[in-house]
Amino acid sequence: MRDPFQLQQHRTTFSTELIAGLSSFLATSYIIIVNPSLLSQTGMPFSGVLTATVLVSFFSTLMMGLYARNPVLVAPGMGLNAFFTFTAVATLKIPWQEALGAVFWSGIFFLVLTLFNIRVYLLRAIPRPLRYAIAAGIGLFITLIGLENARFIVHHPATLIGPGPLDRSVLAFLAGLLFTAVLVTRKIKGAILYGILFTTFCSGLFGGVSFSIAGPQGKSQLFAPPDFSLVFQLDLINSLRWTAFPIIFAFIFTDLFDSLSTLVGLAEAAQLLDEKGEPRNVRKALLTDAVSTTIAGLLGSSPGTAYIESAVGIEAGGRTGLTAVVAALLFLPFLFLSPLLSAIPAIATAPALVLVGVFMLRPVTRINWQEPDEAIPSFLAMVLIPFTYSITQGIIWGFLSWTLLKLLNGKAKEIGLPLLIIDALALIALFIA
Repeated sequence: MRDPFQLQQHRTTFSTELIAGLSSFLATSYIIIVNPSLLSQTGMPFSGVLTATVLVSFFSTLMMGLYARNPVLVAPGMGLNAFFTFTAVATLKIPWQEALGAVFWSGIFFLVLTLFNIRVYLLRAIPRPLRYAIAAGIGLFITLIGLENARFIVHHPATLIGPGPLDRSVLAFLAGLLFTAVLVTRKIKGAILYGILFTTFCSGLFGGVSFSIAGPQGKSQLFAPPDFSLVFQLDLINSLRWTAFPIIFAFIFTDLFDSLSTLVGLAEAAQLLDEKGEPRNVRKALLTDAVSTTIAGLLGSSPGTAYIESAVGIEAGGRTGLTAVVAALLFLPFLFLSPLLSAIPAIATAPALVLVGVFMLRPVTRINWQEPDEAIPSFLAMVLIPFTYSITQGIIWGFLSWTLLKLLNGKAKEIGLPLLIIDALALIALFIA
């Protein structure tokens, strides 16, 4: 019997991959509503961005599953959509059509880099301890997102963050966290998915969350037809103006290292590595990421990127591209049924995100903490990812501190040209992007 995804080789089953795909989708599906909520502030139609978001997520994730054979979801990236809205359009006054053109050209640049293996070349320059630290930092970042979604921690004017009130919503989160943790420790198949469903149930039972189905204008509805009005509305010519170059560079740098670090972090945490110790099918995965950004500009969205929430499905047992294929197919119905997502409370996936942090922290034990010139950069990368709320900032300071400490300790031979190139891009990003 044919096994196109090599399920037996990766010690998984069809049912496990199915549950993993559903778990990753539920953890990522918020982007279908959040992305248009942000981009519509540029003057783009909400329904048009929603349709573009679903299409980008579907095609990109499907390609990741069928072509790169990795259990990783690809969708318009958070942070990138905020930069698109508040920096490119609102601050620099670039029309959204030109901003979409900048997304497209950054995708083309990615394609060129990937086809000539330059992105793989840069990935291999990342020191092993920094790879482990990035994985751990992403885990802490995911945990922070989960705690914030549950309002277990909230903004505090005196201490930046603090504990939230112990209200009914937080009690639902704690019940879901305990339930999911028990299932995980007992190694129950589908524990993450059951935890998401149980937390959703508790949210309604405790009365802290009201369930309603609403469309973009707040009207109660179940069905919303797709809107293709943004397809091919990008401005390819004016987006190449000199004033747009900082935008293109920012998209390039942020997406470049977000995707690299996410793939590295997920691969290290789940041991999804090839015989050389590199992320599995890394060139195909990076090519998928490049295609995602390119089609995002064509369809009417901010850049696509690999999603850290894919860790939820991986922790649920997903090990092959079938996980991504299942998730991709789940995106498609929301071309028509997007209002359904408004019925899912934000805290539903919060316990899963918190527990995924445990899974992502495993590689941190492989860092040599007795060597300060490795431990300090690794620590900075690990803690700055959640503390700055940016994967990019964490890896920038991780790279720069690694290089400086090696140089100042007489270990220049340990620094290769690719790492110096990364450092140069990091410095440019700090002062321009």
